[in-house]
Amino acid sequence: MPIPDNYSAPVYLSAKDRAFRQIQEWIIDGTLHAGEKISDIELAKAIGISRTPVREALQMLSFQGFLSMKPGVATIVSAVDSDDISKVFPPLAVLEGLAAELAIPVITEKDIAVLRDLNTVFQDTIPSGDAFKALKVDEEFHATLTRLCDNSYLENMITNLQAHVRRLFFQQAIVLTEESVAEHAKLIDALEQHDTKTASYYAKENWLRPIRDYTERNQAAGLSDGT
Repeated sequence: MPIPDNYSAPVYLSAKDRAFRQIQEWIIDGTLHAGEKISDIELAKAIGISRTPVREALQMLSFQGFLSMKPGVATIVSAVDSDDISKVFPPLAVLEGLAAELAIPVITEKDIAVLRDLNTVFQDTIPSGDAFKALKVDEEFHATLTRLCDNSYLENMITNLQAHVRRLFFQQAIVLTEESVAEHAKLIDALEQHDTKTASYYAKENWLRPIRDYTERNQAAGLSDGT
């Protein structure tokens, strides 16, 4: 199980949280690839902690769908496929639509300004060629909207799904485009105008459109290959 030897742990996290975040990141970016057998001994050594918090972290990752645990047999990195975009994005669309609805009664002019600034950075980052940076800015945009709801249950569900979105990004299932910038802008306008129906629509559409784009790219690729 190849693990980077230059891991540097943030000191402000508990051992379990450190293990969870790092192992999750290694799964997301493919350092630990789908189908790979996990060794809690090797992970504990790489992260510099005991096996107990590593095991706790593995349990959490299993619950979130990143690992498949077979007690007494093996712990395996769960499979992922680009087509999983059609499984991850619809529930995320519904949750984000709800977040937009819940944000409207409490959103302030300052919140609107923050969202506009993030969308501007997102728009500037897309043509830079740094797709991962664009993804992180997009994540912050959506996280900012979710935090306005002050609903930890909703935030936790969205955060979990966002982690799977990052994994799909590394599977090249996601292409960030100017269409997303435009959807963000229309969402912000609706939030500013306290237009619940329109805000919910664009919050959802921002996650549903990429599924259509992915399907169209695959169909085009199939045609170009003569299949």
